[in-house]
Amino acid sequence: MSYEELHIKNMVCNRCIKVVNEELTKLGFTIKSIELGKVELGSTIDEKDLDSIKLSLEANGFELLSDKKSRIISKIKTEIIKAVHYGVGVRENINFSDFLSRQVGNDYSYISSLFSSTEGITIEKYLILQKIERAKELLVYDELSLSEIAIQLDYSSVQYLSNQFKKITGLTPTHFKKIQKNKRLGLDKLLKTKNNVNQFQDFVTDLQ
Repeated sequence: MSYEELHIKNMVCNRCIKVVNEELTKLGFTIKSIELGKVELGSTIDEKDLDSIKLSLEANGFELLSDKKSRIISKIKTEIIKAVHYGVGVRENINFSDFLSRQVGNDYSYISSLFSSTEGITIEKYLILQKIERAKELLVYDELSLSEIAIQLDYSSVQYLSNQFKKITGLTPTHFKKIQKNKRLGLDKLLKTKNNVNQFQDFVTDLQ
């Protein structure tokens, strides 16, 4: 069997694209195109090549997907992440479920049922979680007002975003922003103990 297109799990950011590109190039493969969750190779590869790719990807925290259902789940997550974190694909006046169905290439009722049964969470809930993660990033960057963040994340109002944010994080956006600001101001103090080093590492992880 030969392969030209690879579907990769946990490839969810631009840094992931860079790492996958570097690893495949090191192995001597020509990359025709690369995006979140998917790589198109310039030529076909065989099972032996696939094994070396799997090992390389797994060493970097990725997973090569082979079965159709796993690829669909990965595609759903990738499209949501691209839309929420990078503003890719979604156009105004288009229902998100219709957009997702079109991007994945399957009826929404099917992908919704598949996602829920496989992941133990609905697509809608996963979308909300990604929106809140993006809101947290934007609050830390401190470049947009809460109103602007609400608009960017397609919330009907600041209050709706605030309520959802508090329900998931336990904090209001304003409180969260204040906490993160204090962390940034006191990084030199945070690094003085092992426990605080862990706090700093967790903080950096949150920003990635």
